[in-house]
Amino acid sequence: MAEAARDNLQPNRPLLCKQAAGNRTLDFSVAAVLPAGGSGERMGSATPKQFCQLLQRPLISITLERFERVHWIKEIVVVVSKQNFELMSSIIEHYGHSRAIVVEGALTRHQSIFNGLKAFVVNQSPSSWLEKPEVVIIHDAVRPFVEEDILFRVATAAKEYGAVTCAEVQFQAAGAIRPLVSTVVATNAEGYLDHSLERAKYRASEMPQAFTFDIIYRAYQQCTDYDFEYGTECLHLTLKYCGTSAKLIDGPPDLWKVTYKRDLYAAESLIKESLSKSVCIFTGMQKEAVQLGCLLQEALQLMMEQVDVLTWSLNKESQCIQAISSGLYYNFIYININNFDLPLEIVQLMELIENAKLSALYPVVVTVVHLNNLETASSCIRMEDFTNIKELAKEAHQKNVLLYRLLINYTQDMDKVQESAKQGASIIDSLTKQRSLALIGQLLVV
Repeated sequence: MAEAARDNLQPNRPLLCKQAAGNRTLDFSVAAVLPAGGSGERMGSATPKQFCQLLQRPLISITLERFERVHWIKEIVVVVSKQNFELMSSIIEHYGHSRAIVVEGALTRHQSIFNGLKAFVVNQSPSSWLEKPEVVIIHDAVRPFVEEDILFRVATAAKEYGAVTCAEVQFQAAGAIRPLVSTVVATNAEGYLDHSLERAKYRASEMPQAFTFDIIYRAYQQCTDYDFEYGTECLHLTLKYCGTSAKLIDGPPDLWKVTYKRDLYAAESLIKESLSKSVCIFTGMQKEAVQLGCLLQEALQLMMEQVDVLTWSLNKESQCIQAISSGLYYNFIYININNFDLPLEIVQLMELIENAKLSALYPVVVTVVHLNNLETASSCIRMEDFTNIKELAKEAHQKNVLLYRLLINYTQDMDKVQESAKQGASIIDSLTKQRSLALIGQLLVV
């Protein structure tokens, strides 16, 4: 199944990370193990948190995408419970996670991680594509916002020091790691305060953690039943059984773990924010369309990081086709002049998005801007026009494309046109950020 998924890989995908996969290279091999066997008890949900949906996509798939964006991580082993094995396999296949393989976990976290490590060395068939790495990164499947920078830092430090973790900090000072935000206290048997820890001496241990493979594997081979049942820290095992003292690395604040339902909402909000940072505007050859495209670009550039305007074309070297297939945009605007029916270009745009498999990962927003010249056209909208666009919006939604409509009236008064463009840009910005299902197919008027 992993091999089948490999053939479906789409290399040009949006990088929702702050730092691109870049030109970094390593002179040693790196793989990753993602424990994903939790039951989601603290989430209070029947669905384990790693399989909860964020914008119609499982959380575990988003984490996997982050790792597959890092070209020097060769293999990724996902460890899940027996009852979720088939579900995880289907996720790998559906989303084209070409470097991922699913392994059956065990009753405890440490036993599951050990199973993931064993996949590199035990019962290796001649046809297996897994190779034992020199360094292995262990990362929680429910920490989806990991960046390449911290993965690179822990991997290279692990190679140098043997084991390394990321300790969560808010700032750095003289190389020290920031103390715990909250004071840690110990209680006695009656539930009263026994003593508190001096925060300056302690830090929060986070994921990812990286190890030379032989060290972490040897540590797990020596684990006792007590270690497997009650242990929580991989680093402690390497210290206990291999004498390896981990090098601590200052990490970014976005390595937090999705644990409770409120964390799902926060994670979805962050993904929406990332998706809404760029938009591509398509115009026809008409003067009014080009003019409005430039005005929208000027207004949207105050709200987004990247706004491009292209003249609609479908020839072989079309920039429009390249923009859609590049994976850089998850938001598109098409400007339609004096026409409230269903333009052929919108149908073509939908087909291009589908062919590029763009909406297979995240919902795509398409906003059709109807520019109505009050001096040359009638503003009459037929009921048939509403029906056609609603049907298309319904069909598009099934393919994870959110279709919106916006009416902007055009006059010769440029001050009014500029003001309408600003208002329209504000509405478009809200649509891309909120990705509201309630507004798909609706006609919004500036």
